Amino acid sequence: MTRYNCLQCPGYCCSHDRIAVSDFDIQRLARHFGLSEADARERFTYRYHTAEADEQILRHHQDHIYKSVCRFFDRDARRCTVYEARPNVCRRYPYGKSCGYYTFLKFEREHQGDDEFIPSA
Repeated sequence: MTRYNCLQCPGYCCSHDRIAVSDFDIQRLARHFGLSEADARERFTYRYHTAEADEQILRHHQDHIYKSVCRFFDRDARRCTVYEARPNVCRRYPYGKSCGYYTFLKFEREHQGDDEFIPSA
């Protein structure tokens, strides 16, 4: 039994700083937008390289709830604009039957008596 409802969330998972994508994810996005893989990689991602990691990360844009969100996230509708072409990491989230943020959000909304309450960052 799943214990979360993404339609009730303002897009917490889309605010993660590092949303790493694979070459396959970039190919899927390129097909979705009718771009070459190289163009999609340049336009939608950047290379994150440290001693611990070497990843292609989705670019972000500023957000009024979180500091920033995935560049594909519609900040007004609070929904993914490339849902059918979304990366595998997004398809798998939250990696189980429950989402910790949704549990927290549900508790706060009940506590505040406000079904649309969003805790400030």
